Amino acid sequence: MADLRNIPTKEEMRKAQEARHGKELQKKFAGSTVAICGLGGLGSNVAISLARAGIGKLILIDFDEVDITNLHRQQYKAFQIGLPKTEALSANLQEIAPYVETETHTVRVTEENLEELLGEADIICESFDKAEAKAMLVNGVLETFPEKYLVSASGMAGFGSPNTIRTRRVMERFYLCGDGVSDVADDIGLVSSRVMLCAAHEAHTILRILAEKFEP
Repeated sequence: MADLRNIPTKEEMRKAQEARHGKELQKKFAGSTVAICGLGGLGSNVAISLARAGIGKLILIDFDEVDITNLHRQQYKAFQIGLPKTEALSANLQEIAPYVETETHTVRVTEENLEELLGEADIICESFDKAEAKAMLVNGVLETFPEKYLVSASGMAGFGSPNTIRTRRVMERFYLCGDGVSDVADDIGLVSSRVMLCAAHEAHTILRILAEKFEP
């Protein structure tokens, strides 16, 4: 159990982040809400990167529980097996960034609840495993929230070169990260380092959007 007596104050954390990002940019980060749909290898890593950067609020959405097979690439602990991923990740984030606000939804995202779940978010991050779920979310967001930014991922499996993971601006407010080719269905599996690399692309893209540094 962490000793909460030793954590920095909120003001100390803010000043430390401002020293790295600048006062105005950190103010943008702190005032932003990001929804992360799927808390597996992509989403759990994205959440931690954004929390460390000082994003003000994270909406965490996943219907699943932590499983032993998740531990090699997802940001959970062995003793959290069996817990809802939303609950486990929220607890882990509080240890890393105690002043980040988290809103959790232990549900499956569907066409019916998408608007309710994501309406508050400034930026939506798609981090699902299955292609069908990815397509549903992307199509739903583009149709329901054309004014919002969407960051998605496709292709991060196997032992391919890390240099093939890239970020593309597909539409004005739609970014896609990954190699666009590799698939777990090819039986080459998911490797922690490559999944984390793609997650870092997603997280960094979100921060760049907030900093108004857009891909061409």
